[in-house]
Amino acid sequence: MTSKADEGGRDLRISQLTKEFATFTAVKELDLVVPQGSFFALLGPSGCGKTTTLRMVAGLERPTSGSIHLGDFDITYEKPYRRPVNTVFQSYALFPHLTIADNVAFGLRRRGKKEVKPAVDQMLELVELQAQAKKKPAQLSGGQQQRVALARALINRPEVLLLDEPLGALDLKLRRAMQLELKRIQTEVGLTFVHVTHDQEEAMTMADTIAVMNGGVIEQMGAPNELYENPKTTFVANFLGQSNLIATTIHGHEGDFVVGDMHGTKVSVRADRAHSDSGRAGSAYARRRC
Repeated sequence: MTSKADEGGRDLRISQLTKEFATFTAVKELDLVVPQGSFFALLGPSGCGKTTTLRMVAGLERPTSGSIHLGDFDITYEKPYRRPVNTVFQSYALFPHLTIADNVAFGLRRRGKKEVKPAVDQMLELVELQAQAKKKPAQLSGGQQQRVALARALINRPEVLLLDEPLGALDLKLRRAMQLELKRIQTEVGLTFVHVTHDQEEAMTMADTIAVMNGGVIEQMGAPNELYENPKTTFVANFLGQSNLIATTIHGHEGDFVVGDMHGTKVSVRADRAHSDSGRAGSAYARRRC
């Protein structure tokens, strides 16, 4: 299965991906490349299409049109179990009657592996739960249970790990601690992580690249600092922080600057930071940190 993906690298490539339901279009002609080994975040409000996109990559939703490739391996219509992809959900989905070690070993045993202890021990060490191996899920905290779910997914050695709001059920302090844990784990294992979240701080803390989604399309994509300091749309500016926006009438260029009128005041913006050169636009003149 992985040999096909190896032929052309292992970037996750989404091309013209669309998902239509009876009354609305959840994802509209989405184009996206997630580089191999990166921590990528799909960020946006509820209903923006981010979870639907993740479910199509996982094989849990069938695209209306478009394609999904992992390297040269076309996984658009592959069954979920045939994809080199695993998903970690917000709900953990652990087996309450099994020990932590048996939960982590579950995937390997289903595939017929008989000697699983070394791999299980390695995963428990990675998520720092060696001492909890014989306990049941109900005896662990929420953060520990989420780490068990991570270990159970990672032990199958997927090429891409999909994380669907994995920290949403945790309290604020634990969620912030788990953000650092997730980033540490991703750095250690070197896999591609695709993380869906509506939490701006979560995405900014962990991701190498963020795609901000709205209405089924990507409004802007880039490094966290780039998106925060130079948003291209009013939606992105407001979603990634608290901004003050003032409508501006743009008159044109003066050298390397775009000039306009902001309620009677002439303003100049470097052309490389201006995302419009005519008409009316919103000018972010002050930015307050989240």
